[in-house]
Amino acid sequence: MLQSDQIIRSTCPYCGVGCQLDLHIKDDHIFRVEAPFDAAPNYGRLCAKGRFGMDFVTHPSRLTQPLIRKDFGETPRKAIGLEGFRPANWDEALNLAAEKLAGTVLRHGSDAVGTFCSAKATNEDNYIFQKFVRGVLGTNNIDHCARLCHAASVAGLSIAIGSSAMSNSIAEMKDLDVFIITGSNTSETHPVISTFLREAVVRGNAKLIVVDPRAIEMTEFATLWLRQQPGTDVAVFQAMAHVIVEEELYNKPFITERTEDFESYITTLKDFTPEWAESISGVPADLIREAARIYANANAAAIYWGMGISQSVHGTDNTLSLANLALLTGQIGRPGTGLNPLRGQNNVQGCSDSGGLPNVYPGYQPVDDPEVRVKFEEDWGVPLNPEVGLTTMEMVDAAEQGALRAYYVMGENPMMSEPDLRHARHVMEQLDFVLVQDIFLNETGQYADIILPAASFAEKDGTFTNSDRRVQRIRTALPAPGEARSDWGIIADLAQRVESKLGREHSAGFAYEHPAEIWDEMARLTPDFQGIDYPRLERQGGVHWPCPSPEHSGTPYLFADSFPRGKGQFTPIQFHPSQELPDAEYPFILSTGRVLYHWHGGTMTRRSQLDHIYPEATVEIHPDDARRLGIEEHARVRVRSRRGKIEVKALVTERSPRGTVFIPFHFAEAAANELTQDVRDPYAKIPDYKVSSVAIEAI
Repeated sequence: MLQSDQIIRSTCPYCGVGCQLDLHIKDDHIFRVEAPFDAAPNYGRLCAKGRFGMDFVTHPSRLTQPLIRKDFGETPRKAIGLEGFRPANWDEALNLAAEKLAGTVLRHGSDAVGTFCSAKATNEDNYIFQKFVRGVLGTNNIDHCARLCHAASVAGLSIAIGSSAMSNSIAEMKDLDVFIITGSNTSETHPVISTFLREAVVRGNAKLIVVDPRAIEMTEFATLWLRQQPGTDVAVFQAMAHVIVEEELYNKPFITERTEDFESYITTLKDFTPEWAESISGVPADLIREAARIYANANAAAIYWGMGISQSVHGTDNTLSLANLALLTGQIGRPGTGLNPLRGQNNVQGCSDSGGLPNVYPGYQPVDDPEVRVKFEEDWGVPLNPEVGLTTMEMVDAAEQGALRAYYVMGENPMMSEPDLRHARHVMEQLDFVLVQDIFLNETGQYADIILPAASFAEKDGTFTNSDRRVQRIRTALPAPGEARSDWGIIADLAQRVESKLGREHSAGFAYEHPAEIWDEMARLTPDFQGIDYPRLERQGGVHWPCPSPEHSGTPYLFADSFPRGKGQFTPIQFHPSQELPDAEYPFILSTGRVLYHWHGGTMTRRSQLDHIYPEATVEIHPDDARRLGIEEHARVRVRSRRGKIEVKALVTERSPRGTVFIPFHFAEAAANELTQDVRDPYAKIPDYKVSSVAIEAI
């Protein structure tokens, strides 16, 4: 048996749970991964990805040197493989990238550049990236994958309570009294969290209410399963609110002391009876009543949700309907309660915290607030743009119209994650310049003019922030392959070159020796982080923000005394049907999501041994629908929508209801987003990935 040369403590680079890992290193390889039993948040637990999916780090297809497109400057650009690039040294690649970015700014203005930071990169990487975008390029056009997963959660929670983060900690889950899971296939998307939730049911006799169209594993542990039609979430939750008000189950002292607009809100619930909701959602009225009573009468009740709620044209309304339930019952601000969006990627919380959004600096400080802006201008020593930037999909619109001319993409893959990929590819082909920074050549990198090779999580130092706001360390365990460099080092070097080509007399400041210096700068400017530094993380292992001073213990759960907006806001909501419903030509509803053995666009897991377990795209179809269409188990089928078509393997299963099919979005060769539509939530600007109309036929 191999013996470790060293064991390095780190944080898992997959989902938002933030599991602590011990990486066993031998001959510059990770040959075993274990979970320390004494470390939060996972306490010895790991999922298949965390335990067996780290071999992507040393995969032979890692990018190891800068690359420049051989037909550089030609448009429309086409997707190319590695053979379409030539190797370059760092000076050539960075000087050319700086020349193109500076030239775009000088010719077309700062807002002609669109940028994407990364939920897979560290807080330090993302902080310095947004500092470069704002302090050097002069634009707030910066966004990341949160726009395409939990932007609606952010928008809804910001309206209701003034904060968008998960309100309670993972540590509270095993002791829950009552909890609702909706829009989250938790056992596959957040497997370690699912073990704590199941423990609450099996060992603690907690009552679980699942609201989901699919027969996910968590339904086997549920007291109630409300199986709604896709896209009818608001109807179910509005009817629950109706019952709570009608039966006077609401928390009068909490409402009086900590909320506003209750009286005007309850007048809007009159028509939203359980019978009305049953006619729309298919959930029996009596089940809705029982769910409302269980939730409202609990000593402590929590709500957990995933992208099944947020990735919707009604995503903000979905979130607001959940927030209304918590405010009605006072089920927030105490242990075992709260509103808890489960974050999908390892550092999607931290990327947002670090300023990777078009409307806020780090710590969610508004870019259009003059007082905030002056603080950052004085610290960075440069003037800053006062206008809110473009979101991910707004950048696509601007590029199509010719207003946006260049992309800088760090560690994201919009050519897998955006809806209606045929349209997304067309827009990418028209750009003047595309700069990509990543660890592999992915579907977006195939459109790049220049590719910069980055270090993975195992090859650099920094911090990730998990779903419950716990800041944790990653540490260098391996040398980066070839000439690959840390993201923050690449950005610092590029920033200084762009400043030079723009003829700037004053630098925003990019002379860092270690990511700890970057964290300290961000913490200095961000009140919620000012009690966190690297020495404290070494001592404690992790700290929940807000932590405003070194003496503060951190905040495992939020809102004990007040909400960031003052009082909680009740918000009237109307039900609206989905924008694309089944018809004779496209008779099925398509929903998309994740499976246990893969993660997001598959860039990492499909370069690990996990790909052998789940090697190809599938479509779940109900046995009655399969029988009617003459489709047999494991047969190849064609799925088509008004936007495109793909071929996948059929999984005939009752997991998806009649009339609904499910396709995972991890497989580039059969990308689910060839089929999805670009319709957006009006507040959060998030596309609807959960309800599109498709047809299926046997091949």
